[in-house]
Amino acid sequence: LADAVHQLRQRQGAHRQSGQGRRAHQAAPKPGCGGRWRAGRASHHRAPDTGNRGRGQACHDRGYHPHVLHLKRKEKTMKLTWFGHSAFRLEFGKSVVMIDPFLTGNPAFGGDAEAASAGATHVLLTHGHADHIGDTAAICKRTGAKLVTNYELAMWLGKQGVTALDPMNTGGTTDQGEFTVTLTQAFHSSAEVDANGVFHCLGLPNGIVVTPKDKHEPTVYHMGDTDIFSDMALIDELYAPTVALVPVGDRFTMGPRAAALSVKRYLRNVTTAIPCHYATFGMLLPDAKGFEAEMVGAKAKVLVPEKGKAVSL
Repeated sequence: LADAVHQLRQRQGAHRQSGQGRRAHQAAPKPGCGGRWRAGRASHHRAPDTGNRGRGQACHDRGYHPHVLHLKRKEKTMKLTWFGHSAFRLEFGKSVVMIDPFLTGNPAFGGDAEAASAGATHVLLTHGHADHIGDTAAICKRTGAKLVTNYELAMWLGKQGVTALDPMNTGGTTDQGEFTVTLTQAFHSSAEVDANGVFHCLGLPNGIVVTPKDKHEPTVYHMGDTDIFSDMALIDELYAPTVALVPVGDRFTMGPRAAALSVKRYLRNVTTAIPCHYATFGMLLPDAKGFEAEMVGAKAKVLVPEKGKAVSL
């Protein structure tokens, strides 16, 4: 019985090969074998002399398969713009994502706040300090952008007229259409002082992971304001960010040594480290040179964007 089954399979295989050969020969494009489906320009030259081999075999030898749609690999399209301090703009697909948009009053920015946030679809906030909330209410009211942040901060800004709210909290992930947002922990504080000098707690500080659904785009981890902590390794394991936005200015966040160690020791998937939260006020470090020096020899490369100029990630 086993021998009979083996012989039957051999006859079926030979029959399929014979049929495929005839179809390949009949369907081969003329002249040559580039065809409309091949990525790039179609060949305008005849196939090389192949002796007794059919045109289908010649196409196969040259790597052209008339029955296969040849597509170019999709390139990454995410663009990042840094506005100084911790303010960033991410653009990919149809999404325009503002993170901690401290624009008006930001001495490191000095540009046009409306132009910088034009077309915003989302605003993401790491915590409730004024130098991170920044222009959030104005942007959301002008553009209709959705606000994504911790619950207490979202409710606070809702009282200021922001209507498109998507509150969440540490450890949660929300679907934003073309991407997801995850709030991670961060070691900092988060409060605002009102006109009467009263402090209002605005939830816990967070880091933010932006994960595009298009796998050709990078996953971005904005650390927020934080010290180094070993559980960054879990963020790396869970979300595998390849781009990290790293506070390096010292005093209120990590300094260069701790910031570099956080990337080198705990964020093994990161290939691009972008320093931030420096050179804004006199109490912060004036540049990122210390961080760059500490990162020499690391797997991740340091990118220091020019303020207001988009770079491709």
